[in-house]
Amino acid sequence: MLNELITDTISAIATPVGNGGISVIRISGDNAFNIINKIFSHKNLIPNKIYHGQIIENNENIDDVIVLPFKAPNSYTGEDIIEIQCHGGIYITNKILDITLKQGSRLAKKGEFTKRAFLNHKIDLAQAEAVLDLIQAQTEKFAVISAKNLFGKLSIETNKIKKEITDLLSRIIASIDFPDDVSEPDYQFLENTIEKIINDINYILSFSKTSNVYRQGIKIVLAGKPNAGKSSLFNALLNQERAIVTDIAGTTRDVINETIDIDGIACTITDTAGIRDDNNINKAEAIGIDFSKKYLQEADIILFLYDINQGFTQEDNEIFNTIKEKPFIKIATKSDLTNKTDEDAICISLITGKNLDLLKQEIKKLVINQNLTEIEFITNKRQQECLTEAKNALINALIATQNFEIQDLISIDIKSALMFISEVSGEVITDEILNNIFDNFCIGK
Repeated sequence: MLNELITDTISAIATPVGNGGISVIRISGDNAFNIINKIFSHKNLIPNKIYHGQIIENNENIDDVIVLPFKAPNSYTGEDIIEIQCHGGIYITNKILDITLKQGSRLAKKGEFTKRAFLNHKIDLAQAEAVLDLIQAQTEKFAVISAKNLFGKLSIETNKIKKEITDLLSRIIASIDFPDDVSEPDYQFLENTIEKIINDINYILSFSKTSNVYRQGIKIVLAGKPNAGKSSLFNALLNQERAIVTDIAGTTRDVINETIDIDGIACTITDTAGIRDDNNINKAEAIGIDFSKKYLQEADIILFLYDINQGFTQEDNEIFNTIKEKPFIKIATKSDLTNKTDEDAICISLITGKNLDLLKQEIKKLVINQNLTEIEFITNKRQQECLTEAKNALINALIATQNFEIQDLISIDIKSALMFISEVSGEVITDEILNNIFDNFCIGK
């Protein structure tokens, strides 16, 4: 049942475990105040006040802490909450958590605090998912957009649509249940109203591709033969010595990933093993080449490198033919060593820095071209599927309306649309979907 977790008291560490200034242990549930009374130097805490004191076990002071008490329903979860701010450190943080568990709480599951906030109607499901987006945000722009959903931007839009569908359905049902008192809506009115609602849903869905780009990021993969300069370019793009660079062919044998922010989009840049057909390569390099080919298939953008001193060889051409159907930039490296040029490529030198800024601008252009619209709010795959199902149900209702079918049948598809749109905010939701959502959270949130 959806409310099965609101019966006991939970505890968890709410900050990353490790050495730091402070750590936070959060307790939520009916027994939270009883637990803190047993282990804290102050008793009978008044909600919304800040207390400084000691955590005590067996009459010994364990740590000097700050305690923040919140009384239901005025808390994040809608339950009684105690937050303990202790000194940051692996041992002391886990020690205080263990003390709370010994006094009657249990360890919280992934996302259980936010799940309780949803179940206690402190936030809706779209806002809960926005919490996860904020936690996982790798760029400022994605965090800003996610915050809009946390404050209800998406919920406001979907609630408008829900009201439109509800009002329409109510008029149809009223005419069916009370035919002597209420006349059935005009078919032209039904058609115009359904079309408007479909357009409203399309407006939200128009941000889907951009939402997916911001959430998933862009995969940029470097490709080419061994010693084409991939690892050197990888380091230059990151402004750090991340990959090993030598003049020995096949130095890179594994895939190396790093994420950078390009115009607000998280871009994962991948350095791969040089691709070559050589019977003398060892097993480790062969595995690395297989990984390279796999990453090229999954790439959104490919940076194809070749050594301009050697010229564009048959091997280069074979690799190039496997990637040219995707967005790519052709890069001629080591241009400081030759007077050769290539009009189809950006000629760069990682020794002198020649055209490196130009290359970065071209990469940025390709990244931005993945982002087609100025986004107002973010949607995830689940929300997009709910909106699409609602839209499809309304399209069926629209077709039935245009064919002048009886309105009792038309109402069936409109009811389906209402159910799907209600799934966005979580008013209609199954345990399985709910658990899948919160399993993606960390423990303590």
